[in-house]
Amino acid sequence: MTEISNETRFLHAVEMGLGAWQWGDRVMWQYGRTHSDDDIQKSFTVSLQEGIRFIDTAEVYGSGRSERLLGQFLKATEQPVLVATKFFPLPWRLTKNAIPNALKHSLERIGTDSVDLYQIHWPSPLLSVDTMMEGMSICVEKGWTRTVGVSNFNATQMMTAYSALARHNIPLAANQVHYSLLRREVEKNGLLARCKELGVRLIAYSPLEMGLLSGKYSTENPPAGARGAQYASMLKKLPPLIKLMTTIGQDHGGKSNAQVALNWTICKGTLPIPGAKNESQAQQNAGALGWRLTDEEVAQLDEMSGEVLKP
Repeated sequence: MTEISNETRFLHAVEMGLGAWQWGDRVMWQYGRTHSDDDIQKSFTVSLQEGIRFIDTAEVYGSGRSERLLGQFLKATEQPVLVATKFFPLPWRLTKNAIPNALKHSLERIGTDSVDLYQIHWPSPLLSVDTMMEGMSICVEKGWTRTVGVSNFNATQMMTAYSALARHNIPLAANQVHYSLLRREVEKNGLLARCKELGVRLIAYSPLEMGLLSGKYSTENPPAGARGAQYASMLKKLPPLIKLMTTIGQDHGGKSNAQVALNWTICKGTLPIPGAKNESQAQQNAGALGWRLTDEEVAQLDEMSGEVLKP
């Protein structure tokens, strides 16, 4: 494994973060119907109380609402918080300067002079990886971000970003990708191993698969909105995995299915960033810390999730 740089070391010390996708998002998360600003503030406060200090947002979450809410919450706390946000490659953003310009607006919404991690949200056919990293290097030079990351980059794209940043003596800090017991492509395609080899922190988004791994949904009780249609076929195959997670959780003193699922991602060497709509979910997430699944339990979960994922 490549030696971890001093600039990115803090990311490797973080076991779990809080994802802020649900903050302000009405389409996928029914913001305003299932949770309010007050609920979100409580989820933030509880997370900090439980020692979770890494918050991941993006300029497109709630069309900027997520960043603004985070800014409000930061003003109301004296606790140190690590902030990550993202640049979205909209089709009219075609130059390297679009990236520092976008970060400037994110900083204004958050109400801070800099962030700890700035990430490219998705690769784009309109903006080369080299051009993106040129823009990211400007952000570092201006002191607007402490580190640089990517999101949803495959191994080839990540290596291109890694090499382009290296020309500016900037390490690639992280690659944020979809990873859970029900989404394991990064194991099969070698991306997880490549991240470990390069000292790049793999940040796992949707580690609870939008609530499916909590065990609270079934074919009779699917998730609301767009999530219900998205996971219809998966729900039919889920019961054996949920049953195993429940058994393993009981063996660890009554840990919930969600806590088992999050602990599994931690045991895989990744940094999960589950979302939380309210105080209760934030408390649940925090219960994934302070204990570890055994190697045998991880192997059992690997095998059972493999069965569920079979076509």
